[in-house]
Amino acid sequence: MSTASVIGGGPAGLIAAETLARAGVAVTVYDRMPSVGRRFLLAGHGGLNITHSEARDRMLARYGRSADRLAPMLDVFSPQDLRDWCASLGEPTFVGSSGRVFPQAFRATPLMRAWLARLAELGVRIETRHRWMGWAGDTDGLRFTRTDGEAVEVAPDVTVFALGGASWPRLGADGGWVELFTERGAEVTPLRAANVGVQVSWTDTFADRFAGSPLKNVGLTVPGSSQQARGDAMVTKTGVEGGPVYAIGAAIRDALDVDGECVLQVDLRPDLGVDQLAERLRHRRPKDSASTWLRRLGLDPVAIALLRESSGGALPSDATEMASLVKAVPVAVTATMPIDRAISTAGGLAWSEVDDSLMMRRLPGTFVAGEMLDWEAPTGGYLLQASFSTGVVAAQGALSWLRGDAAPRSG
Repeated sequence: MSTASVIGGGPAGLIAAETLARAGVAVTVYDRMPSVGRRFLLAGHGGLNITHSEARDRMLARYGRSADRLAPMLDVFSPQDLRDWCASLGEPTFVGSSGRVFPQAFRATPLMRAWLARLAELGVRIETRHRWMGWAGDTDGLRFTRTDGEAVEVAPDVTVFALGGASWPRLGADGGWVELFTERGAEVTPLRAANVGVQVSWTDTFADRFAGSPLKNVGLTVPGSSQQARGDAMVTKTGVEGGPVYAIGAAIRDALDVDGECVLQVDLRPDLGVDQLAERLRHRRPKDSASTWLRRLGLDPVAIALLRESSGGALPSDATEMASLVKAVPVAVTATMPIDRAISTAGGLAWSEVDDSLMMRRLPGTFVAGEMLDWEAPTGGYLLQASFSTGVVAAQGALSWLRGDAAPRSG
């Protein structure tokens, strides 16, 4: 019987293990934490958004520069395949009002419990408290250190790495694999914070009063970028965070790399044009304060305060000028939040290092899946979908390799 080692017990690793085990491979999953799936369980604590229901082309666009590489993998294991897989574990899914897909139980715990039971039935061994320490000399053998200090070496027929990024060190994803891969000669794009809040130097007055306040239904844009997002953002003591911020994170990082600062434009009324807003503002009564005047646009206190903050307190008195400001409030972003406060990471093993089956070109029989690869996506089910899809593709590639009918292909 062929043997496989899967390094990493997150969704990508576990679905790879299941795929391999179903084909009759003896699979062992290694994870450095006391239990597997910890980040998966945390992500589902308030509702497990496992995938999205939107059309294929629109969904692929969420993956930005990596869309072309991920497209065939999402065809191999599609959002519908993921939903069917959930149902097979006794957790049918439903589509929320935003198009996001959730398991019936809403949380991750029942799904993970059923999944682990299935893996046990398939004979998958799970070895926890094993930290991967690299390869054994010049061979493809794997070295681990257990938490009790004992060293372990194994020599599987195939290996699937699914160690994640670096945004959840307390849950196991600490990016410790990067140095080991680069020492082996692999190209790794530096890991950076993704799906993370941004830092803004608010005045103390604004931060003290409005930290924790939502900017409801706003549009966000980075000038010069085609990326736009809409939704509810949250003012924090040190900046802004939330879904629309995460969605244009790549554009924010690109601007920060070029200029050291990024001007984030906030559209406080994305459903109305400048002319419509200006018309509502033209009939200002002499006794109207600026706040009363702006409330004609349906702006709440935090939105009005943001206008004051961005203009140094000197708000325009002209209706058209004010309408233009409402449509593009400039917020100076100085940096992203640290990587350990991020939901996910950008960067990872360069696509040039793997073939279409996700086998490493320099290490035949070694496959990589999940967030270790150089892709990113916003929240909304896209992260989990690509993790599952790449896990299945890596496992199928490993099976082809074991059968002897796989060869590195151009990517």
